[in-house]
Amino acid sequence: MSVGGPILELRDVTKHFGPVHALDSVSFSLAPGEIVGLVGDNGAGKSTLVKLMSGALQPDGGTIRFEGQDVAIRSPLEARALGIETVYQDLAVVPHMDVEANLFLGREITGTRWWNRWLLNKPAMRAQARDHIASLQVGLKSVRQSVGLLSGGQRQSVAVARAISWGRKVVIMDEPTAALGVRESRSVLELIRRVKERGIAVVLVSHNVPHVFEVTDRIFVMRHGRRAGEVRTAEAHMNEVLGLITGVPVGAAAL
Repeated sequence: MSVGGPILELRDVTKHFGPVHALDSVSFSLAPGEIVGLVGDNGAGKSTLVKLMSGALQPDGGTIRFEGQDVAIRSPLEARALGIETVYQDLAVVPHMDVEANLFLGREITGTRWWNRWLLNKPAMRAQARDHIASLQVGLKSVRQSVGLLSGGQRQSVAVARAISWGRKVVIMDEPTAALGVRESRSVLELIRRVKERGIAVVLVSHNVPHVFEVTDRIFVMRHGRRAGEVRTAEAHMNEVLGLITGVPVGAAAL
């Protein structure tokens, strides 16, 4: 990949579900260490685009490039192998398990000898979980806490922390502040900023446009399965983005 080039790029991707054109020749790019907000009304195509990036769906047309190479991401496992992790809105955490177990869910550390290779190496998992939670400044008393006893914001932080643990290059976040209070939303937004500081690229899917303006470098707007527009966050006005989302220009006086 050329220096400064995109780490993830989708070129003219299309996706049909029968007669429905969920995506119609959409091109999207993401640079290393960049936070891009992906916004649009319900049915705009955001979820479908994210599923192509995460391997949950495959495009009917167009190409996907990762680090300058054409790739076929045929499953979430293949996305993870590239270094792409996704935090879905339902979080996919297991409430009756502790934080440590959730961080290593599906990727548990086991012994290295023939006689213990089927046994969990809990001390190693606990140490790594403790270090990771501390480095992200997630406010948890202990990695031994049951996730079911955590607040909504803390659960979201655990899901994000797990994605960062394994998503070495790209993390996709689907509505990370949905259903959270003001204080918990603030905590998650700060966590997203710390992800960027690690040089990890972030795709932030959100209906909360003010939150998108707070943390993103660029905003990509979709409408009816197409790219409606794209702006540099620092140079844009919220009304401009709202107008792109709805297809109707919003006057500055209306905000």
